[in-house]
Amino acid sequence: MAPSAARRARRKAKRRARSSPLAGTQTRSAEDWWWDRLAPSGSECHLLQADSMLLVLPGLGPARARAHRRSARRASRPPPPGPAETANARVKPRPEPAPAPEQGPDVGWGDRMPLEVLVQIFGLLVAADGPMPFLGRAARVCRRWHEAATQPSLWHTVTLSPPLAGRAAKGSVRAEKKLLASLEWLMPNRFLQLQRLTLIHWKSQLVSKSCPRLSFLKLSDCHGVTVDTLAMLARACSQLHSLDLQHSMVESAAVVSFLEEAGPRMRKLWLTYSSQTTAILGALLGSCCPQLQLLEVSSGIHRSSTPLQLPVEALQKGCPQLQVLRLLNLMWLPKPSGRGVTPGPGFPSLEELCLASSACNFVSNEVVGRLLHGSPSLRLLDLRGCARVTPAGLQDLPCQELEQLHLGLYGMSDRLSLVKEGSSLLTWKWHHTLRELDLSGQGFSERDLEQALAVFSGMPRGAHPALCSLNLRGTRVTPGTVSSLISRCPGLLYLNLESCRCLPRGLKRAYHGLEEVQGCLEQLLNSPASPS
Repeated sequence: MAPSAARRARRKAKRRARSSPLAGTQTRSAEDWWWDRLAPSGSECHLLQADSMLLVLPGLGPARARAHRRSARRASRPPPPGPAETANARVKPRPEPAPAPEQGPDVGWGDRMPLEVLVQIFGLLVAADGPMPFLGRAARVCRRWHEAATQPSLWHTVTLSPPLAGRAAKGSVRAEKKLLASLEWLMPNRFLQLQRLTLIHWKSQLVSKSCPRLSFLKLSDCHGVTVDTLAMLARACSQLHSLDLQHSMVESAAVVSFLEEAGPRMRKLWLTYSSQTTAILGALLGSCCPQLQLLEVSSGIHRSSTPLQLPVEALQKGCPQLQVLRLLNLMWLPKPSGRGVTPGPGFPSLEELCLASSACNFVSNEVVGRLLHGSPSLRLLDLRGCARVTPAGLQDLPCQELEQLHLGLYGMSDRLSLVKEGSSLLTWKWHHTLRELDLSGQGFSERDLEQALAVFSGMPRGAHPALCSLNLRGTRVTPGTVSSLISRCPGLLYLNLESCRCLPRGLKRAYHGLEEVQGCLEQLLNSPASPS
């Protein structure tokens, strides 16, 4: 009985040993399974685990000793319940793997990214929000980010505004002192390649000695700008050629002294009209800025009741290289030329003339002729609000390739919107180059508008008009005229038909995009012809 009992005991021990897992062959964890699936051995990839992400990076990189991790985890597990001593004797113990060499601290994915790629990413953020305060904060992340944030190409354009600008806040004096201290550090360390600087609500002196390449300066709602400040700016910034002083309280003597110092290199000048503007314009008429290409004088939100006296011929002699002239929302009173006065030299390089105003002004056909008689390269003519200008006066202009013509009357009373004729003179002259046309509020008759817009439909076969924007708001245009125009102008992307009394109800609105304009055509073809 004893030998048979012993044999049965050995058979049971063998069966238990075959059914139970061997020591050290526990089931794989979920972490090991994902690790092998994402970066299997031999794939020349490795995993890098961060706080909130798991990166799969090419190359061998810093090895994560999987065998060492698995062996350490297996050693910490308790051994499985063993069968009899004979079964344990048959199991051969596995040799422990050699421990992997200790790895140094992982430098992170930020240091592995090429510097050029990081600079491009920073450049996108700077283009959207400006370099301040993003670059200052990014420079404190790590050495690689500091190297990228200090690249001169990211500091070409800077806008500075004190905190809580325009509002009296508790502790604002201390905040302003802190900002000035930061600016004094930024000037010699970051602004050596600065080209465009905008200061908003600035009340302190300008620091310009460390900006040798500054070419554009804008002062918006700034106060306390003195003569010495602008004079120092003109001497320190030898490449400064554009100055924007709109909506800032700057003494006229300071601007005149600046123009006398930096006038020969000035190219662009923006001013807000006030009682002190006359002295600045006098300096321009005296040929202190012979290379000036852009001059803009506007009255801002509040229209000035003092008329602007500006001799046209003297301006043409003082600024012969002018390319853009904008006199916006001004009560401009041009000095009469007189009978014995010879015409001025004109503006041979003028490409844009804007005399737009929200109220009635004194611009007439004679004034426009005096301004543009020597401007064959004009591309944009904005005469919105100039109710005295007629198509017959514009027909004789020397420019033959006008692209944008704005004649809309906005905010005018009915008595000023007189019935006019001759709109076809405009389209006949510029229909081959005209891209934008604004006739809103003009009192042209239905027949006159039909003849004017029919010019775009009568172009040679295979040629399409360049017209892409048309504003007919408040005009007497008819449905047939509009449908014919849309059919012949496939590139029309904007059409304004608001308050057009001759159109059916439901169509009097603005259409944006090709799809909406074509939808307007379908509604016109399917709607009754009777106006509403």
